[in-house]
Amino acid sequence: MKEDAVTRRNLWFFPLGTIGRDMVYNLVTTYLYSFVLFTHKLTPAQLTAIGAIMVCARIFDALNDPIMGNIIERTRSRWGKFKPWQVIGILTTSLVIYLAFNVKLQGWSFVIFFGLIYFAYSITYTMHDIAYWGMVPALSSDADTRNRFTSLATLCAGIGGTIAGSLIPMLTAGKLTIGGNAVHAYGVIALIIAILAPAFLAFTVFGVRDQRDYNKDQVPAVSFKKIWTTITRNDQLLWISLIFLIQEVGNGIVLAGMGATYIYFEFGYNGGLYTIFNTVGMAVTALLMIFYPAISRKLRRKQLMNQLMLIAVIGYTVMLLPALVLKTGAVTLLGLDLKFICITLGYMLANFGQYGFYLIMMISIMNTVEYNEEKFGIRDEGIISSLRPFLTKMASAITIAVANLTYIAFHLLNYTNGIAEQEQIANQKLIEISPQAEELGNQIVAEKEAAISTLLQDVQHWQSRALLLVMTLVPCLLMFISFLLYKKHYTLDEPEYERICRELEARKDKVEAQ
Repeated sequence: MKEDAVTRRNLWFFPLGTIGRDMVYNLVTTYLYSFVLFTHKLTPAQLTAIGAIMVCARIFDALNDPIMGNIIERTRSRWGKFKPWQVIGILTTSLVIYLAFNVKLQGWSFVIFFGLIYFAYSITYTMHDIAYWGMVPALSSDADTRNRFTSLATLCAGIGGTIAGSLIPMLTAGKLTIGGNAVHAYGVIALIIAILAPAFLAFTVFGVRDQRDYNKDQVPAVSFKKIWTTITRNDQLLWISLIFLIQEVGNGIVLAGMGATYIYFEFGYNGGLYTIFNTVGMAVTALLMIFYPAISRKLRRKQLMNQLMLIAVIGYTVMLLPALVLKTGAVTLLGLDLKFICITLGYMLANFGQYGFYLIMMISIMNTVEYNEEKFGIRDEGIISSLRPFLTKMASAITIAVANLTYIAFHLLNYTNGIAEQEQIANQKLIEISPQAEELGNQIVAEKEAAISTLLQDVQHWQSRALLLVMTLVPCLLMFISFLLYKKHYTLDEPEYERICRELEARKDKVEAQ
């Protein structure tokens, strides 16, 4: 096949591979915390322990990313250096997530198990995540083509995340709950996603052909010094890493369980409402992912960021102000609470801005590969590519700490524990009755919903308002800080990157001529 044909094939099969992976990511990152809160009764000490485990595991995971990147750099096989780790990683991750959502332990026994399984997930997911995104620089060095790979892969990641994000709340809370309770529902969902993840990644493993010039190079030794040197001597990589970290902390706050909790507390324990909130908020980003290559040919990244920042500020304002002024249930439109509609539309705009930033940051990190090659004569794409998941996980650790502090500081555990107790009671009763006893099963589910509804009536107005403030003001502030830093310190804009690519091509031609 000609190179153009290979590129066209890769543009289909590479992005498809991440749909299932991002279902996994969404399940664990967005809903594992909700699963714990709404299916397990926890003391403040136990919640603090779980929060500490998640923070420590994600820091460990983040530190492990450059190591995994270094291991990938020295991998040599007939399948290349990326695909073996994609296969090993996705299969072990599927096993881990099935176990995580199907355990029946409670109390401190659950906390101990959670620690073991969460650290295991940190290791297994890193294997295929670094290997997947690290493949991008090996697919093309052309700026426009790389933009297409990144935007299409991010689009498919968004599709996977949106499918999971839309269905999971709807199928775990409310009338459509699988098995009538969240305990059973999460177990079934985890099994389905554990099957879909390797099925989708098979498109990348069997369908993508990557450049393997590295097979001619000497295998680099595993070296912590090498990892440290590669990162610290690349000033543009350092700046974009800091900027990306700040932006991702803000971007993850709504999805760290607090968005679902706010919707449940303010509008009722109805997963369908959170599905609407999440789907509308995420689906609009698909437009940006689809049209980003065309937009990038018209607008430079820093120009686009100006517009994205403005859209996000408008979005957070629309989320916050009507929610502070309108009374819940006072006005309805199209069968929905007007307050809920305003918050959802505001989140849509805010999320559009945040994900636009995320896409720009992704490309900006990848572009430091050529910058590294120009300055130091080596690409180190595995190590550099590992910085993106490293920073995402560091941000996630900080976000979980923020969420944990919020739940404890605003005394929200009484309500989450009450919901968990009702879910556990319903699960036990439904297990004990005959599957044919449909009428009794419906009665058990109705009793659970009534008990939870009564419980949520006790949530104080200041508690739900505090959740909303954390969900809007903190992300907006952090996004603005990252915006200012990027504009001032990141110098690899489009003309500079093109100059670097021309310089590298000239060096290659000179070597071949000799």
